[in-house]
Amino acid sequence: MAKHHKLGKKGEQLAVDFLLEKGYDVLARNYRFDKAEVDIIARKHNILVAVEVKTRSTIDFGNPQEFVKPKQIQRLVKAVDEYVNSKELIVEVRFDIIAIVKTGNTFKIEHLEDAFYHF
Repeated sequence: MAKHHKLGKKGEQLAVDFLLEKGYDVLARNYRFDKAEVDIIARKHNILVAVEVKTRSTIDFGNPQEFVKPKQIQRLVKAVDEYVNSKELIVEVRFDIIAIVKTGNTFKIEHLEDAFYHF
């Protein structure tokens, strides 16, 4: 497994643990629809949260949350719409980013709620 892939998997697991600690129910991981993949779909009360996990081993290239491109956002929105419709959920939808930066042996987790607004 490539090193960055391994780091990404570790980051996703940390994000899941983080969400569970914060009282979220994790409904799906790596949910795929069309060309999109939603890292984590979680729910807290009546809010469905689509979470994009960005893990980096350095912030030299900017913050992890700056790596989500408009095209990717459009695909995420489509995928989450499909998830909500297929499960016939009546929920408010929010898009979050969990940015994880590895420094030595520690991980810094930043949870950005309502990370981007969709149209």
